Parts: sequence; structure tokens; C-alpha cells
Amino acid sequence: MEPLKQLVIPLLSWYNDAKRDLPWRRDRDPYHIWVSEIMLQQTRVAAAVDHYIRFLERFPTVQALAQAEEDALMKCWQGLGYYSRARNLQRAAQVILSDHGGVFPRDYAAVRALPGVGDYTAGAICSIAFGLPRAAVDGNVLRVVARLTADGRDVSQPQVRRQVAAALEQIMPVKAPGEFNQALMELGATVCLPNGAPLCQTCPAGDFCRARREGLTALLPVKTAKRPRRVEERQVYLLFRQGRVALRKRPDKGLLAGLWEFPNALEGEPPPLALPPLTFVGAARHIFTHLEWHMRAYAGALPQARLPQGWVWAGRTDLTRTYSLPSAFAPFLDGVYRQLN
Repeated sequence: MEPLKQLVIPLLSWYNDAKRDLPWRRDRDPYHIWVSEIMLQQTRVAAAVDHYIRFLERFPTVQALAQAEEDALMKCWQGLGYYSRARNLQRAAQVILSDHGGVFPRDYAAVRALPGVGDYTAGAICSIAFGLPRAAVDGNVLRVVARLTADGRDVSQPQVRRQVAAALEQIMPVKAPGEFNQALMELGATVCLPNGAPLCQTCPAGDFCRARREGLTALLPVKTAKRPRRVEERQVYLLFRQGRVALRKRPDKGLLAGLWEFPNALEGEPPPLALPPLTFVGAARHIFTHLEWHMRAYAGALPQARLPQGWVWAGRTDLTRTYSLPSAFAPFLDGVYRQLN
């Protein structure tokens, strides 16, 4: 606990000078903070910035988000991945309209109860937007605390996360809980790095960090090893007719639920419909959290105009404005666009 107590003042001073200029740090609107925090789950800051700006331009209020058409929402989210986050955002916006009169709730329990909001996100929103002394413990914060206190416990364990949150709330400055949480996250993201050597010389805790003093920075934090990803070999079919390409919609549940895709099948399975001879046009790999796709793409002209239910013909404008394709298929898009009107 002592290194945590020592951290507060130098951390806030460092953050005041070193924090990045990010669009979601320019106000304390809970809607803006909520959108940014959901985007930043599983997404790097650099990739989220432009998406955040476009998202708020398209859906500037909770009401606009709640009433959005699904395809428009998915298209706006395209490129961020983990599309269930966007669906949970919309479901939560609808709850805010129906249960809170369209006003973002200020109570921690009410925020925590929103679809897609966990302990970390609720703590971040409530501390930054409303000044509530609630911890926001993500991987960056766990890493900073583990190294600062030389804590060798497994940070992937829920009880460790809860205990870290409780410890932080004991030393959190009452007048600046949001700044404190953001400063911890910023320290983990830019100085106490997850891969490679931490930048201890520039760290505000460098003089009293126990891991640095004891030579443990490379060993901490301790995390349970992840299971190896399952690999699927897939064949992707790029089917064209009169300057358009065939798309189909994925099922409403499961991986990439409800998104549009180029028709595809596991290697060894029959294609989704009778196909003419096709030409191999390239291969790509895409990594999901627990799954890896190895894809081989085949292209050709489809003579029949009629497609199975749930399929559409899409032109260039349709792909750019209407239909959201998962980033797994991005490696094939340049070749597809060359065939489209």
C-alpha cells in the first residue's frame, strides 16, 4: 500500500504535463466518455480516434444511437471489430431512454447495470464524468500496480482485480478521481509498457517502484497463459455479376453476428451454392480472440442473378456506404473494388 500512497501526487503532476491530447478528454459528457471507453476495449487509441469522431458526428446523442438502424450502426463501427460492443451500446442507449428519461444515469449501480458495461467501464464513466471515487482497473492499471508493489499474484484472477480496485479507492484523491484513473491508465499505456522494457527513467514512480528496485519488471505482472487459438481453414468466394459482388448476412448470433460477408465455407465443406469454375486470387489470415482464420479466396463470374435468401448484390457505393464487412475480409477488398461499378 505504501508505494500506492506515494504515487498519488507525482502521478497527477506527471499526467498534467505528459497526457496525450485525445478527443474524449476535452469534455466530461458521460455519453462521450462512455462511447470512448467502449471503443477502447480491444482497440488501440490510435485506431479509435477517427472512429470516435465519426461515430459522434453520426450519432451525437443517446437518442440518435438508440434509434439508429442496425446496418447504419454496424457500418459506422466497421474497422473496430468486436461488433457486439456496438450492439451493447445501442441496447444501453435504449435502456437510458426507457428507464432514465434519456438522461445518462449518475449512480454507479445504474451505470454498471447498462448492457455491455462492466466494473472498469462503470468506474471510468463515474469517476471522469461525475467525480465519483470509483476505481477503473484495466490491464494497464493492473500492470502498473503489480510492478509498483512487486505483487506476484495472477492479475487475470477476478479477486485480484477486485482487491486492486479496493486498494486504489482507499488512496484515490477525492477531488480528482477521474484524473487519477486516467493518469494510471496513461502511465500503463505510455511508460509502464506491456511489451518490451518499461521506460522507468521517465516514470513518476521510478524512485519507489519495488519491481524496478528488485529487478522484477520483466517478470511482472503474472498472468495465466492463454489457450492456443483454434485454426480454421476457410475458402472465400468473390462472386461477381454486372459490376456487383455477392454478399451474405451472417446469423444473428455467434461470431460476427449480423454482419455482411463474402460467402465462405470451411475447407472440405461444399460451397454455399453451385458455382462456376473459379480462379484463386489470394490468401490472408485473420486473428480473433480465440480463433484464427486462414483464408484462400477464389473469384469468378456468377451467371445467375437470383441469390439465396439473405444474400444481396452489392456495388461500390453499397460497400462504402451501406454494408459493413468485418476486417477479416479487408485483404480482398482492393481486388473486389477493381471489379465493381
